[in-house]
Amino acid sequence: MVKRIRVGLVGIGNCFAGLIQGIEYYRQNPSQEVTGIIHDKLAGYGIHDIDFVCGFDVGDNKVGKLLNEAIYEYPNMVNWIPKEAMPKTDAKVYESPALDGVGIWVENRIKPLQTTKTDKQLAEEIKQILKDNGVEIIVSYLPVGSDQVTAFWAQICLDTNTAFVNCIPSFIASDETWAKKFKEKNIPVIGDDIKGQVGATIVHRTLAKLCSDRGTKIEKTYQINVGGNTDFLNMKEQDRLASKRISKTESVQSQLKERLADDQIYVGPSDFIPFLGNTKLMFMRIEGRQWANIPYNMEVRLEVDDKANSAGIVIDAIRLAKIALDRGIGGPIIPASAYLMKHPLEQMSDVQAKIDCEKFVEGK
Repeated sequence: MVKRIRVGLVGIGNCFAGLIQGIEYYRQNPSQEVTGIIHDKLAGYGIHDIDFVCGFDVGDNKVGKLLNEAIYEYPNMVNWIPKEAMPKTDAKVYESPALDGVGIWVENRIKPLQTTKTDKQLAEEIKQILKDNGVEIIVSYLPVGSDQVTAFWAQICLDTNTAFVNCIPSFIASDETWAKKFKEKNIPVIGDDIKGQVGATIVHRTLAKLCSDRGTKIEKTYQINVGGNTDFLNMKEQDRLASKRISKTESVQSQLKERLADDQIYVGPSDFIPFLGNTKLMFMRIEGRQWANIPYNMEVRLEVDDKANSAGIVIDAIRLAKIALDRGIGGPIIPASAYLMKHPLEQMSDVQAKIDCEKFVEGK
């Protein structure tokens, strides 16, 4: 019998709301389980073998609530399963430190819990909560720009022998210093910055590689993204956006035979449009030259639900982290990170990453 996977969640926003409600959707609609899932089973683990046993957040309207209630709290906007139809859980949401503060654009939407605890006290409290709940894997969906608190959670994982899945562009798995720490303690880490299932960057890098592989010379390219959730609102603050631009840009650059000059490539979130909600729009253009130096260009418009796009990938990241734990494999899980994340320690083509990931699952 397959063991359960016990997971703790950090940052109870739209992404986790989409993940949890999506799993419940498949439970209520088993005939649909062939749609939207890359792998039905991974080493025997299905999507219903995951238990979300606790959560952590800074919002005073989420901390202290049960997880099945907190995922519906403002400013979350995922409502695929009505709140009253969501099964109750014993999993609670606990306090996380807000070391980076709340972004200036979202401070009118997120009211941080007024805490009297020091960061050290919170760290000790969190370690005990993870132990009491038997947490094996921590998954982080903190807001973009949460560099200090991401480091805090990475250290928590090191101190508690807990695997870490880092879905945001604060570099842990792809940072050589952090990667070495996880390797030395033989703890799995998968990251950084989750790809979408059919997201802006995965489409952009796939088409860029296609153009490059077909012998054309790409001269310039851009990718513009807009959306209407708090993720895009938070990214209006340029100081919090630097690592996101690096992650998305390097993801595309890594697929080109010749690296583009910095002023010939633009990849990144561009603006917040409130009425779009969780809808994300991507506008992409590639310009280049082909046979006989003849110019060509292509333009793509992509429209997706931002949170469904993410959930379809993190569901595999969790199971791959568990496989690594089962097999005693620590440090950055290179195949999983390359396949599922924008900014892994080692970049490779998506085709090769998938092959290596399948081999990892098979134990080869």
